[in-house]
Amino acid sequence: MTSTSADLSRPTREWNDWDALGQEAVAFTQDLIRIPSVNTGKPDVGDGEDQCIHYIARKLADVGIEGDYLASRPGRGNYRIIIPGDDPHALLIHSHVDVVPVNADDWDYPPFSGDIIDGWIWGRGAVDMKDFAGMMLAVARHYALTGVRPARSLMMVWFSDEEHDGVWGSHWLVDHHPEWFAGVTQALSEVGGFSVTLPDHPDTRIYPLAVAEKGVAWARFSVKGRAGHGSRPSGTNAVSVIARAVAAIARHDFPIIHTPALDAFLDTIAEVTGKRYQDDELDAATHKWGFLGPVVRAGLRNTAAPTQLHAGYAVNVIPADASATIDCRVLPGHETEFFDTVEELLRDELGEDYDALTIDWEEPNAVSSDPQSPLVDTVRDALATIDPAGVVAPYLLPAGTDNKFLQRLDIECFGFVPLQLPSTYDCFGHFHAKNERVPVSAVHSGAQVLAHLTQNA
Repeated sequence: MTSTSADLSRPTREWNDWDALGQEAVAFTQDLIRIPSVNTGKPDVGDGEDQCIHYIARKLADVGIEGDYLASRPGRGNYRIIIPGDDPHALLIHSHVDVVPVNADDWDYPPFSGDIIDGWIWGRGAVDMKDFAGMMLAVARHYALTGVRPARSLMMVWFSDEEHDGVWGSHWLVDHHPEWFAGVTQALSEVGGFSVTLPDHPDTRIYPLAVAEKGVAWARFSVKGRAGHGSRPSGTNAVSVIARAVAAIARHDFPIIHTPALDAFLDTIAEVTGKRYQDDELDAATHKWGFLGPVVRAGLRNTAAPTQLHAGYAVNVIPADASATIDCRVLPGHETEFFDTVEELLRDELGEDYDALTIDWEEPNAVSSDPQSPLVDTVRDALATIDPAGVVAPYLLPAGTDNKFLQRLDIECFGFVPLQLPSTYDCFGHFHAKNERVPVSAVHSGAQVLAHLTQNA
């Protein structure tokens, strides 16, 4: 187990020197954005991720912190440090260093410049999630430079390959090196923590805290039919069956399901707005919640979105095979219910043709943690250091993060990257989008929140 090795008897910085901490977080975020660690989904994507990892390791070594490096394949490294505390039940803070591809021609400013323009740090990864990687690095150095010891042991990990399902990062580490996470009981990372202002309540900033994630259950529907000449149709038509199956899924309205995360979120909304919503009001209500609305709406129910169709090679040939892919996102604890519903829908739609259909499912990996966990109160207390009026709202993330693999190790997982943002900025909407950027002030103050959080968790 690795720990800080700086001479903590001679600190060179005061713990409450938030300006020095924030300036480092901003500079590190800029430097990391300038490393184009693009993840194309292919196993060998160059060494951009490793360049980020080695940059982080050097900055930590400068203050006497030595960590552990593990790479699943050349260029795809992961880095871990541990800062010992009095309580050995460690809190894991983690981020990823890879970013999605970018079309530079679509951007107003170069996507790998890391430049500060009108108070904003521009570049791919500014919110997803080199800002948090930079905050983590600054906070780790802050411990070494101040000589402060956390009450609880801290583990920090910078992963590769989150943007392609963690195959060479968190997924690989959990499968092949679970010992890396020995002693960890809770984890904190994306997606949440950035403030959202409700249009009808402009004086209140809501900071979503992810306490659950939907499981990804990608499905492939395939049908074997009778091939033949287009002028003489007979028997089972694979194209017709697959089209009916996809249409049945697409037009189905899945019901709202009250998960603990949803109920905790609605309790918070009631505190802010004074309004408690019935189920038949929720879809309409989300349209009043600004940038937060679409995310919450996607987390109200299970979803199944057809995304691909494949069949045939000539207009006059009836193909023997047809297939479709469906992107299914399943609420934690409701997997069996979802699969049973899909099967019933397809049996009702296809009748005898159901036997011609084969479904291959990816096992869903939903994440669910306790929205009443003491860590939630710790997050609230830490946020209050920069935004006393800010409201932390536990919610369910309809997408997925590295947490979906960590929870296999019985680690309780949360998502909170503290960013106080202008009310007009849609942080959710800038994930994987053009002109990704983050305010300098948000990164600066976010590092302070993270320091408080780690010190008091």
